[in-house]
Amino acid sequence: MNAPVNAPSRAWDTLQRNRAQRLERAAAALGAELDGKSLPAARIADLFYAVLECGDRVCIEGNNQKQADFLAQALAKLDPARVNGLHMLQSVLTLPEHLDVFERGVASKLDFSFSGQQAGRVAKLLSAGKLNIGAIHTYLELFSRYFIDLPPRVCMVAAEAADRHGNLYTGPNTEDTPPIVEATAFKNGIVIVQVNRIMDTLPRVDIPGDWVDFVVQSPRPYYIEPLFTRDPALISEIQVLMAMMAIKGIYAEYGVQRLNHGIGFDTAAIELLLPTYAASLGLKGKIGKHWALNPHPALIPAIEAGFVESVHSFGSELGMEDYIRARPDVFAVGADGSMRSNRALCQAAGHYACDMFIGSTLQIDLQGNSSTATLGRIAGFGGAPNMGADARGRRHASPAWIKAGQQARAGRNMIPRGQKLVVQMVETFREHMHPAFVEKLDAWELAKQAKMELPPVMIYGDDVTHILTEEGIANLLLCRSDEEREQAIRGVAGYTPVGLGRDRRMVENLRDRGVIQRPEDIGVDKRLATRDLLAARNMKDLVRASGGLYDPPQRFRNW
Repeated sequence: MNAPVNAPSRAWDTLQRNRAQRLERAAAALGAELDGKSLPAARIADLFYAVLECGDRVCIEGNNQKQADFLAQALAKLDPARVNGLHMLQSVLTLPEHLDVFERGVASKLDFSFSGQQAGRVAKLLSAGKLNIGAIHTYLELFSRYFIDLPPRVCMVAAEAADRHGNLYTGPNTEDTPPIVEATAFKNGIVIVQVNRIMDTLPRVDIPGDWVDFVVQSPRPYYIEPLFTRDPALISEIQVLMAMMAIKGIYAEYGVQRLNHGIGFDTAAIELLLPTYAASLGLKGKIGKHWALNPHPALIPAIEAGFVESVHSFGSELGMEDYIRARPDVFAVGADGSMRSNRALCQAAGHYACDMFIGSTLQIDLQGNSSTATLGRIAGFGGAPNMGADARGRRHASPAWIKAGQQARAGRNMIPRGQKLVVQMVETFREHMHPAFVEKLDAWELAKQAKMELPPVMIYGDDVTHILTEEGIANLLLCRSDEEREQAIRGVAGYTPVGLGRDRRMVENLRDRGVIQRPEDIGVDKRLATRDLLAARNMKDLVRASGGLYDPPQRFRNW
């Protein structure tokens, strides 16, 4: 068939030509002060005005821990008459400047994963009409969209150091940098990096210089948050009891060896009971060997006791650098002696290579759906939906995965397959005595307010296999109907309105079948649930356990 006559021509290099125009504007604006790829910190606003265009998709590195804070502060100070309507792509909203851009009108739309400390302000800006949410993503989902339909036109990231050619050394906190830079650089975007220092020779090259356009040495080191550090002194005896139930009723029951822990004191208590309570049950070598986890200080005693064989990390943790360097068999340590982290790859590992996720939430409904997006507080989800979802594409077997699958399909004529263990571990009442169990998630009302197509659910109930509270464990895999599932949840919801609405006879029947297990049903003695069981009772104990290698951040030092 002949080609149509006079077919309209199309330009196939618009992104390349637009990139060239931006670089030309930058060169003209900075002149001789642009030394190769390096520019003075004082000229960062001039660079932004040259390379940014109104309505750009801009990805600024805001991680769980590492922040491109200098770049974020400079962006927030731009004149909205010159730069406005930016569409911000960001994993985590941590700093005030991350939302100042919306307050001032520099940005208008946001796609993100987690908002943490800024959760309340996100809700206020949304209500005021100053912020439009595209979607609340899980990390891996957002990273994936950078390569499909949300490639950044400009990205702003942070690194430990750069050399004169723009090669980057990210050190232990690589975190989100690789997917952000690659997605931008290979779609003809502009890559801007703040670094702590510029060196002649880097300890190692983590990002090649030909992916980088501009480097600025920040006036101060980038901000980093010790997000996963928990002081053992703040772990309660209720949390010790719940940790005992988790270890005996779930970890030992399924022989869980590959897992991920969420953030919090509940899971820190489990980590600190491995060398004591778990060891007393003869579980060393049988549970908790391989982890997708940041280098939690609370894991030190379990590592020293020989429970933990390997840890692959999303990011690092302040103060753990020397300990990690001294344990290269456990952590992914480079030839330079520092750890290599990678959030995207660790999210993938948590989804496909782990047999269990155990974490917490703010609300759980009667179907087991959970969310951290509540009225007046839009926290987002982080990586929990990746970690806490059954990987339907998984094909390799393990004992824990197979057993969970057998329970889920018991009595049903279905082809055999495994299932990931997804555990929600919550106290029945949260802070300020808000019940963790509710008839209906706040997410429904939030969806109306924000005009979302779907309620922002963190982990869907059909992925949740167990709910663990101070009342006991509900094994949802063993439920035969939706009614049984609801009563199993009510059965561990304690004195919340949801718990008080239980059918007592049905709950007792579920307990007889082992769907609901109280501590005494699995041989957990409540009298032993004291802080004396913890392998470390304070931060100084963690330092001692590390042989002096762990150096806690100043705010955790009380000696």
